[in-house]
Amino acid sequence: MSEVVRLTLVSHAMTDAMAAGRFPLDEELNPLGRRQLAGFDAGAADVVLSGPELRARQSAEALGLTPAVDPRLADLACGSWAGRSLDQVPPAELTQWLTDPDSRPHGGESVVELIVRVRGWLHDVARTPGRVVAFTHPAVVRAAILSTLDAPPKSFWRIDIAPASSTALHHRGSMWTLRSAVPGQ
Repeated sequence: MSEVVRLTLVSHAMTDAMAAGRFPLDEELNPLGRRQLAGFDAGAADVVLSGPELRARQSAEALGLTPAVDPRLADLACGSWAGRSLDQVPPAELTQWLTDPDSRPHGGESVVELIVRVRGWLHDVARTPGRVVAFTHPAVVRAAILSTLDAPPKSFWRIDIAPASSTALHHRGSMWTLRSAVPGQ
């Protein structure tokens, strides 16, 4: 019998950009985000990882953890839209981005490119024995779920990942399975 890899993906806690509906810059957690992590239990871990952004690292550090940064856990790159609110983006471009997972009108990363990146990361994590906790972003968690379920990229925006929530995946043999999703606090 093969060993099980237990992966917990933790979506970073609330930021001002999330609260205001803006595309993120590399911002810190806001006071609500810090409160969301009070009493949060990411579970035991043999390996703790995070995306490179401050909000992901601070979410791990708020729980007393020191993560190793993995750039493949970075947020979906929104290019020229970074820092903008939804109403500052041309409606036709926003519609294109939300309906065509191959598009990248902002010049950043497409949803399909993100899924490919996360799928590669999952492949590597599958060779990490034990329990892995990764602090990352809602977009990365969505991409991991789609990869696990072999769901089409057009389903990306149909998955709601709350701030300070966790999603558990298990890997045994040759495949990942979705174990559970725990809503944010």
